[in-house]
Amino acid sequence: MGSSGGSELLLPLSERLRLPVEQVNFAMCQLFGLFAAFLFRNYLHPSKTNHIIRHVVATLLGLHFAFFCFGRYTVYFVGEVILLYCVMVTVHIKQIHKYSFLIAMAYLTMCQIIRVYWFAGEERSADFSGPLMVITQKVTKLAFELHDGLARDESELNASQKRLAVRQIPRILEYLSYNLNFMGILAGPLNSYNDYISFIEGRNFVVKNHLAKEKKSDQWPPNEPSSLGAVGCKILICSVCVFMHLYLLDVFPISYNTDNTFIATASIPVRLLYLYISTLACRPKYYFAWTIADAVNNAAGFGFTGYDSRGKPRWDLFSNLNIVKVEFATSMKMFIDNWNIQTALWLKEVCYDRCPFNPTLSTFLLSAIWHGVFPGYYFTFITGTFMTLAARAVRNNLRPYFLVSPTCKTFYDVMTWATTQVVVSYTVVPFVLPFLSSSFKFYRTWYFSLHIIAVVLILVLPKKPKSTPREPQKFQMTKQSMILHHCNGQQNRRVLVDTNQNHPTRID
Repeated sequence: MGSSGGSELLLPLSERLRLPVEQVNFAMCQLFGLFAAFLFRNYLHPSKTNHIIRHVVATLLGLHFAFFCFGRYTVYFVGEVILLYCVMVTVHIKQIHKYSFLIAMAYLTMCQIIRVYWFAGEERSADFSGPLMVITQKVTKLAFELHDGLARDESELNASQKRLAVRQIPRILEYLSYNLNFMGILAGPLNSYNDYISFIEGRNFVVKNHLAKEKKSDQWPPNEPSSLGAVGCKILICSVCVFMHLYLLDVFPISYNTDNTFIATASIPVRLLYLYISTLACRPKYYFAWTIADAVNNAAGFGFTGYDSRGKPRWDLFSNLNIVKVEFATSMKMFIDNWNIQTALWLKEVCYDRCPFNPTLSTFLLSAIWHGVFPGYYFTFITGTFMTLAARAVRNNLRPYFLVSPTCKTFYDVMTWATTQVVVSYTVVPFVLPFLSSSFKFYRTWYFSLHIIAVVLILVLPKKPKSTPREPQKFQMTKQSMILHHCNGQQNRRVLVDTNQNHPTRID
């Protein structure tokens, strides 16, 4: 075991690739998990084996992956799961969601403080808090769904809450399997307890195939669909992401944005261009982690949502991002809505939909606390709040005037794309350079200019501009939908079969 606790078996490969051994361990575990997932689906199919065996195998393999990547720090994962199970079976059902939420968030924050300040940042490359963040999402999500299913009246629940509500306390094996299975232990993605149990017990295709049979048999295959196409496509995306990460990160290190010589000698346009490219170079590692995790689940037969209008199977139950919409976002909302989708849904379910006071501010605060204790994270989320409000004000006041013709609309889209990319890059640098000194130095080199511009726009632009007569109704957006910028719009996607894929997410 290395200093970070994980295995050093792949240290020669990590030195050859010039990557931390923790990142290589993660990638190799996910690739092995992909192979194991195909075996899991074929040889431990629900029609061939008992669901208890599926739970046991998934859990043990998940623990093995965690130990290989994080070594002794795996105890933090198991500790949180066991602690929250004790809370779940002892606390009154009417209070289960509150106690589970507070204890899970306190446990996560304590572990993040230990990692950052006790280990003095030495464990950052291994980042064992990453799996803890997903486990925290799962245990709190389940607690709220148990409260919905056992402590609330059916008439009080919305459509999503009714579908996700859990009607009985999980047994310990089911609980361990849900939180520690090999498909999601390293990078998620977050999924609901009901969906996971349906998958383990072989019921996840039943409803979708029932809907499919209502269509013509030659267009809607009645049998379990193959996931090879979806997995192959996602592996291709991962390959491109690895290449971009290895090439761009060395050529365009983000820390160069705070280099004194570069700041003193480069012009503003050159600095802006470098800022965009260097932050772009950081995103492929997230694309890889989320996409390979999605592919592992799909290979195991988990993630099927039905068929599209052409009769092709869709495997996007818990997809975490839409890369095209992220890279070509023309607004902060569009970028946020297509980044880390499952976290946005979690924030909506446990905070926004239930918070009795200022749900928008509470949701941003929870997101910041969940991410960790590095000061740069708070710089990013505070800055993101200002940028989102400013972007909303600009859009509401200026966009109607550019809808008079396709040419004007295209010009507007190009300008807003360029502006959004600069603003996002400016916002997320402290997230990548998370210590107080580097975050503050970066913003100071830009004289906090975008912060000042954002505040001025928020204060100066009218809150409720008059719509122009020529503005088409379809381009108008209500205040409510803007408030729900990083939380709304995705509950129906998970239950409908014939809708288009429109994935919202949030800055990570």
